[in-house]
Amino acid sequence: MKIYETAVRKPVSTILIFIGAIILGLFSLNRLSVDLYPEMDLPALSVLTTYAGASAADIEQNVTKVLEDQLNTVANLKTMTSSSQDNMSVVTLEFEWGSNLDEASNDVRDVLGRIETYLPDNVDKPMIIKFNSSMIPIMFLYATADESYNALYKMLDEKVANPINRINGVGAVSISGSPTREVQINVDPQKLEAYGLTVEQIGQIIAQENANVPAGAIDIGSERLSLRIEGEFPESMLMKDIVVSNINNKAVFLSDVAEVKDTVKTMTVEETINGEKGVRIIIQKQSGANSVEIAQAVRKALPELRNTLPPDVKLEILQDTSKHITNSINSLTETVMYAFIFVVLVVLFFLGRWRATFIIVLTIPVSLMASFVYLLFTGGTINIISLSSLSIAIGMVVDDAIVVLENIVQHLERGARPKDAAIYATNEVWLAVLATTLTVVAVFLPLTMASGIAGIMFKPLGWIVSITVVVSTIAAITLTPMLSARMLQFRASHTYKGMGIIFKPIDRIRRPADLGRTPPLRHHSHCIRDIYCQSWTAATCTHGNVPHLRQRANISFGGIARRRQPGTNPHYCSPIGQPVQGIMSGNHRVVYQRRRRRPGRFRRFVRRNVKKPACAAWKR
Repeated sequence: MKIYETAVRKPVSTILIFIGAIILGLFSLNRLSVDLYPEMDLPALSVLTTYAGASAADIEQNVTKVLEDQLNTVANLKTMTSSSQDNMSVVTLEFEWGSNLDEASNDVRDVLGRIETYLPDNVDKPMIIKFNSSMIPIMFLYATADESYNALYKMLDEKVANPINRINGVGAVSISGSPTREVQINVDPQKLEAYGLTVEQIGQIIAQENANVPAGAIDIGSERLSLRIEGEFPESMLMKDIVVSNINNKAVFLSDVAEVKDTVKTMTVEETINGEKGVRIIIQKQSGANSVEIAQAVRKALPELRNTLPPDVKLEILQDTSKHITNSINSLTETVMYAFIFVVLVVLFFLGRWRATFIIVLTIPVSLMASFVYLLFTGGTINIISLSSLSIAIGMVVDDAIVVLENIVQHLERGARPKDAAIYATNEVWLAVLATTLTVVAVFLPLTMASGIAGIMFKPLGWIVSITVVVSTIAAITLTPMLSARMLQFRASHTYKGMGIIFKPIDRIRRPADLGRTPPLRHHSHCIRDIYCQSWTAATCTHGNVPHLRQRANISFGGIARRRQPGTNPHYCSPIGQPVQGIMSGNHRVVYQRRRRRPGRFRRFVRRNVKKPACAAWKR
C-alpha cells in the first residue's frame, strides 16, 4: 500500500501526525530567540598582556616577540598579528574556518603556561579573549550629572549596573567615560631627603597598612569563628596618620612628608552627550539570549532605576539595537503575510473553490513549522536570514499541493468517487511532484556546504528552504489527497447564493479561459464538422445502451459557433445541433476529446469522464 493510499484510507492517523507536527513547530517557535543576524563564532583569539610602566619598545622586545615565537606552533593557525603599545601587548591569532575554538584555546593556554618563565617578572598573566557575535552590545544608556558628576561611576555601578546585571539574559554591563576616584599622595622631595626616606618605602608602607589581614580562628563552645584584622582605610584622610618613620623616638607621619588628596583620575577620553559631560553604559547579552526580550526588560526597569538616582542625574537610552531588529523582523513578517494572502487569492481565483483553497493553504503552516523545529534543534534564531528563507519558500510550498489537487478535481469532474479520485489522481502525479521538489532541493542544498562567513550566513537559508519544500511534498501526497477525499465533491457550477456571490466575477473571468483551453475549441476549425462528429459519437454511445451513461452528466457545446468558418451562416449550425440536444436531454454527462493527427484527419474520440471507455475508437 502506497503512502498516499494509506493516508486516504486512514484519515485519523494522518490528521494526528500533522497536528503533532504543528504543535511541535509552535513549541519551537515559542522558544526561539530573536536576533538580527545568525550567531557567529569568528575563528580568532586574542592574547592580551599588560606590563605596567613599560614602553612600547620594551613591550615589543620582551613580551610580544616571545609570545609570537611560541604561539606560532599552534595547530590550524592561519595568520598572526600583533600590536605593542605602552603598558600593553595584543597578539591576535586567526585560525582556519571550521577549527574548534575550544581546542585552539586549550593549545594557546598550554603555550602560555610554558613561556611564563621567559616573560619579565612584573608582567601580568596573559588573558585569552574569544570573538563572538553575542559580544556586540544590544543597548547603550547614557547618564549626565552636574553636582554628582565626580561620584557618577560609583552611583551607576551600584544603582544601575548591578540591577541590570540581574536581568535574565544580560551578559555584562560596563561603564565607559566616567570619572574614577583616585587618592593621590603628593610627596615633597626635600622632606623625603631630610628624613632619609624614598618613594618606594612610602608606597610599601601604605600598602601594608591598607590591607585586611586574617588573624586565625577562635573556638567558642561548639562553634569556630574566623578572625581578621580590618586594616583598610574607610576614609582617605585617615592615611595622613600613617607612621612612615621613627627618628630619635619621634614618629614621622605621612602628612609630614606628603600631601593626601582625594580626587578623580585624570581622564584620557572624555565623553559628551548633547554638549554635556556624560557617561555611557554598555549592555551586552549572553550567548543565545533573546536580544529583543532583554531590551524590553531594560526599558521596563529604567523608571525604577531613575528613582534611585539623585535629582541632577539623568538616565536615558542612547541607542537600542533591538529597534532595528524589530523593524527588520516586522518588515519580513509583513512580507511573509502578504505572500500568504496573495497565495490564497491566486489559488482561490484559479480553482474557484473554498474547500480546495483551504486544503492547499493548509500546507503552508505545516511546511513552515518544520523550519522552526530545525532552528530550535540547531540552536538557530529568528533573524533576517531565516525569515528571508521563509519568504522564499512560502511560494513554493503550495506548488505540489496545487498539482495534486487539480488532478483530483479533474477526476471528480469525470465522475469518480472522491476517495478513488484522490488515490488515482495522486498516483498519476506523485512522481512529477517529487521531481519538482528534488529540483528545488538541488538548487538550495549546495548553500549548506559553503564555508566561511558566507556559510554561516546562508547555510540556514539552504536548510530551511530544502526542509520546507520536502515537508510540503510529503503533505501534498498525504494530507492533500486525504482532505480532498473527505471535503471535495463534484459540483457543476456555483449557486451564487450567500458567500458564493464572490465567485460570480471569478467565474465570469475564468469561463472564457476554460472554454478557450478545451481541446475541441482549440483544434476545431469548422463548426459543422465539430457538431457532426460530436453528435455522431454521442448518438452511437447512447443507442449502444452504455450503462455508465446513466450517471448524472453534462455536455457543453458552448463557444463552438464562435469558432465557425468565416462566412458560415449561424442559422445553418442550429439544425445540426438539435439532434445532439435531443439525445443529451437526459441526465447524462459526456465530454469527448478529439485529437488531431493532420489537417482534415481525426484519429479518434476518447471518452474522458468514465472509468472504462464504452465507445470504440472511430477513425475517418
